[in-house]
Amino acid sequence: MCSLENKKSDLKYTAAVILSGVLWGIISLFLKALTSCGFNSIQIMVIRAVLSCVILFFVLFFKDKSLLKIQVKDLWMFIGTGIVSLTLFSLCYFTTILESGASVAVVLLYTSPIFVLLISALLFKEKITLVKVLALVLTFCGCVLVAGLVGGTHSVSVKGFVVGLCSGLGYALYSIFSRFALKKYKPITITFYTFLFSGISIIPFCNLSEMISNFTPGIILPSFAISILCTVLPYILYTYGLSGIENSKAAILVTVEPLVGTLIGIFLYGEGHNALKLCGIAMIFVSIVLCGIKGKEKE
Repeated sequence: MCSLENKKSDLKYTAAVILSGVLWGIISLFLKALTSCGFNSIQIMVIRAVLSCVILFFVLFFKDKSLLKIQVKDLWMFIGTGIVSLTLFSLCYFTTILESGASVAVVLLYTSPIFVLLISALLFKEKITLVKVLALVLTFCGCVLVAGLVGGTHSVSVKGFVVGLCSGLGYALYSIFSRFALKKYKPITITFYTFLFSGISIIPFCNLSEMISNFTPGIILPSFAISILCTVLPYILYTYGLSGIENSKAAILVTVEPLVGTLIGIFLYGEGHNALKLCGIAMIFVSIVLCGIKGKEKE
């Protein structure tokens, strides 16, 4: 009976992480609307962070004001999730796109499970098992194929490679800092302060006067959609998932994001696909299935 309850509990946390990846993966549906209004990637990041922060503040204020309370000595955790992770990986990711292209940027961003696996093994004594390593290899190879790097003409500069790896490290650090914060705070509290600190830190990079001049009533709906569906909900779900499963497994499970993004590109926007890209999708899917395998795993 106890074993059955544990399995249901694991499934609940796993489903939360996978759903967060799916919600992050549909972001392109709203990005196109905002970019067509003249906003660049960093400006969209500011819209997401600030609007998400405002929405969460009112939710917490009316739901339970105590969830807004944190201790000054714990600020480092939220500086970590908000500035060191979210702002760092966003700026590095956008820089890599400009330097080496979107496909290269996506692949280097998804080196994050490698960082999570290694850091979690050192800090939290998570086991590095054969299944995890196999899932990690499949995930990375799948991302390479989905991004179209094999057989293509993509080139990577030294700067693009280093900054791209920094985006992967920044992305990974959210899981690490959140693990510490979850010992004392609820997922919704962590998410609120993550976006508060990230929003404050990224505003200087956004050219605020240009953002104001580009404002039209047409951006209101996609702005709220990208903030609620692709920011607030997935971050709460992912942080909640971290409270029940290992960091390394969560980092691999969430790579469903590029899979969903690729499928949307193929079926909604008519983007090209080939056997290699489909093989990459299959590899990511298999890695997610492997993360759900329980059993006697040897270290």
